[in-house]
Amino acid sequence: VQLVESGGDLVQAGGSLRLSCVTSGFTFDDYAIAWFRQAPGKEREGISVRTNNDGGIYYAPSVVGRFTMSGDYAKNTVYLSISTLEPEDTAVYYCAAAADIFTVGMIARSLGVTALRDEFEFWGQGTQVTVSS
Repeated sequence: VQLVESGGDLVQAGGSLRLSCVTSGFTFDDYAIAWFRQAPGKEREGISVRTNNDGGIYYAPSVVGRFTMSGDYAKNTVYLSISTLEPEDTAVYYCAAAADIFTVGMIARSLGVTALRDEFEFWGQGTQVTVSS
């Protein structure tokens, strides 16, 4: 199983980026796919998740309206589009996959995306996003 992120960059505040995550080694539709980020000195936090069992995409409240998760599912690739970047968005961004799509979906709907982390067993290496003010 592999997840490879790319697209991170140094950008000015107000700019936009699109991150990519190319996956391989597993049946894409059988897994929940999520984006996380980890800022310096902070814990890793969930940003968005696609729960394949209900087709939904859920977002953390702090990114609603600026972050959009999408994908070319025929190519097993997911994207995270970020607009109006803020210095607080500076972090390493990771994509991750979880086989227990039922639990992931339940947590995302009941507790929110930020409660997700331990459910994901496969992780990419991360891509750095740095936003200058």
